[in-house]
Amino acid sequence: MVVAHAVSGASLPVDRYFDALSRIKRTRGVSSTPVLLSGRCVGLQTDEAYCGLDNGFNLLETATVAVEGGPGGLARLSALAHRELADTLGALDADGACVLNVSQHPDCPRDAAWYDRVCVPRPIYRELRDHRGWHHWEGMDAKAQNGANTSVPIAGAARSLNVVLGLAAASIALFANSPLESGAATGLKENRLTIWPRVFEPARFVGDAMLAQYPARPFRDLGDYFRWMFQAGTVSRSLPLLHRYDYKSAPTVILDGDPCLSDFLRTGLWTGRRTDNGEPASITAHAMHFEHSQIAQFLDARWRYRLAELPCLADVLAAWDRDGGLEALFAACGVDGYIEGRAPGAGFADACLVREAGRQEARSVLVAPTALQQGLLAEPEASWQLVQDWGWDELGRLRQVAIRDGLADTRVRALCADVLAVAHGGLHADDAHHLAYADYVLQSGRSGADRLMETWNSLPGGEGRLQGLLPLHTALHPDCYGRAS
Repeated sequence: MVVAHAVSGASLPVDRYFDALSRIKRTRGVSSTPVLLSGRCVGLQTDEAYCGLDNGFNLLETATVAVEGGPGGLARLSALAHRELADTLGALDADGACVLNVSQHPDCPRDAAWYDRVCVPRPIYRELRDHRGWHHWEGMDAKAQNGANTSVPIAGAARSLNVVLGLAAASIALFANSPLESGAATGLKENRLTIWPRVFEPARFVGDAMLAQYPARPFRDLGDYFRWMFQAGTVSRSLPLLHRYDYKSAPTVILDGDPCLSDFLRTGLWTGRRTDNGEPASITAHAMHFEHSQIAQFLDARWRYRLAELPCLADVLAAWDRDGGLEALFAACGVDGYIEGRAPGAGFADACLVREAGRQEARSVLVAPTALQQGLLAEPEASWQLVQDWGWDELGRLRQVAIRDGLADTRVRALCADVLAVAHGGLHADDAHHLAYADYVLQSGRSGADRLMETWNSLPGGEGRLQGLLPLHTALHPDCYGRAS
């Protein structure tokens, strides 16, 4: 969620937000536990959600707990998501702030002074910036997504991942919402997704950029997926010393010689240096290191998982060498896995959308990306056939076209129509209305990016232009536009 000053529209790092959020939740009878980092609160954990920060104090995130799927599942998610959004918008009053209906702040600095002011002090960022050479500050202008997370059976995990990756152009186009950067039009509908080439262009290791590029082919199984992620040419991230950890904050070790994860795991013992104090350390390969490293890539989708019982490393390596071996091993270890869809830009109801499309379409914005993904993955054969019909290479090309042109491109628009048709087929009839926003965007040809640019172009230039966006493009509290009839 992109935070802005409620009067000027300027990007704003929160200061009083978490105290206010805690009070709001306590009033609702919800207890919360603060999460501290370097003496500052960076999140609240409740039984319903984790409410925290992404990379900066100007970029909020909320991760809801999983809700039961099936008929009514999207309604349960919608109720929870809107309740969390209401708490967030109320708490931002303490900072004189609001959320913008954008997937990137329209006019925000990315210089060193701004970075130092707003960056969350996570140890992992020191590694990424200082050791791996990433331009981490490229993301400090509050780039935001609406992550769709859908549980899938382990046997079909790789194909589900291929579907979400292959059809990402449709999600990019339907939920595009970032045509502006640094106070100027970019010529793109979803400029947010230009972040990865800019972050990785100066990177010390060429494999880092490779792990953000559309794959040359679909993955055959999970073994193939992890070979791609951990292959020679990539370099392992630092690895935790402890067997259970917070992957963004735990003490970790940077491996000497910059090996890929596969080489480290098969060697067994490696030297390195600790990221917290720089001291030499030795680290013994463990199955936990395989599980920990699942977040190493930056594609439009990931397969995320946790194992109820960690197998021994030898069993992981043996399974990794067999077709379908990881699927079988992980099933035996009580895997809990889901597809994390990362392509949809952040979107919220605002006055512009309510006026133009209506209340039902506005109320469905938060859940529409999840509804789209759930519908596709509930029809695995039809969605995979769609990928094959369009062709893997063509879908990769259309991803770039969707970033630039959105639904203005006829091929992208045709893909969106096909994707929505399959998604509707995968949803229960009572859940179809959760796709109302996506249906409207396809029918009208106007995404959030188009509506934002129309307003931007109608405003006079100068310091007040950003402020002029607020009446139409501030995210609305659900009660402000009521329930759809």
